Amino acid sequence: MTGAAKAGLSDPIEVSEEDIDEAIAVCDGDLRATIRALMVEHIFLERLLAIARQEASWGYVRGKGAPRGSGGAAR
Repeated sequence: MTGAAKAGLSDPIEVSEEDIDEAIAVCDGDLRATIRALMVEHIFLERLLAIARQEASWGYVRGKGAPRGSGGAAR
């Protein structure tokens, strides 16, 4: 898709008509398949974000002892 330049979180998300046409074309013109593919990707990205949040949260508190049940020793 177009617009691959570095964008900040505060930048508006722009989706062109060409981007939409490309997504539909990838699914052979089937609009339901296009929506399904976008929803699957959205759920997948939400799961990745949840994993990243879990990993980052422990990373921010490292050095203050291991989380309960991890078997690690406190530092």
